[in-house]
Amino acid sequence: MTLPRCAWVPPGNPLYVAYHDDEWGVPCHDERRLFEMLNLEGAQAGLSWSTILGKRETYRLAFDDWDAHRIARYDADKVAQLLADPGIVRNRLKVAAAITNARAYLRLCDEAGGLDAYLWSFVGGVPVQGGMVPAPTRTALSDRISTDLLKRGFKFVGTTIVYAYLQGIGVVNDHAPDCYLHAGGAPGISSCDA
Repeated sequence: MTLPRCAWVPPGNPLYVAYHDDEWGVPCHDERRLFEMLNLEGAQAGLSWSTILGKRETYRLAFDDWDAHRIARYDADKVAQLLADPGIVRNRLKVAAAITNARAYLRLCDEAGGLDAYLWSFVGGVPVQGGMVPAPTRTALSDRISTDLLKRGFKFVGTTIVYAYLQGIGVVNDHAPDCYLHAGGAPGISSCDA
């Protein structure tokens, strides 16, 4: 029996189905994954999420498993290496943004305790229950977070990117009302804590 899922999930794409079922909308508190997803959502701008999902493992290799301390120290040689890697989106601005974001993230860790504490403070630690069809592409919440992240020096964090990010990391649960995950996450999965 096929489970009823959000209409945007291509049933013939196992990677996408797994992402929807196991990650999207599941409250995440793992710092490394929060940092990874912020950068991947930015890399997705102008592309399909399917493209990014297909490249996610290569991104992890290319960007040192999203170790912000290492990324913050990338130099021109490393940038050139990344821009030659066909396994990632070879866009100079997006590669530079990941480095800038690593530096901004390290400052955020010092100032606000990291992305987990920072992001969840906007919603009092409780996921926003959405599920409107169609889902919005931005909200007052994504506007506020986007504005603040930009002030903190992050790149590729416009309100639409931030809203997709909030959905992906479970700050917002936007599973459609007829999706089996609408009520609050995958069975047996309460968070993506490491």
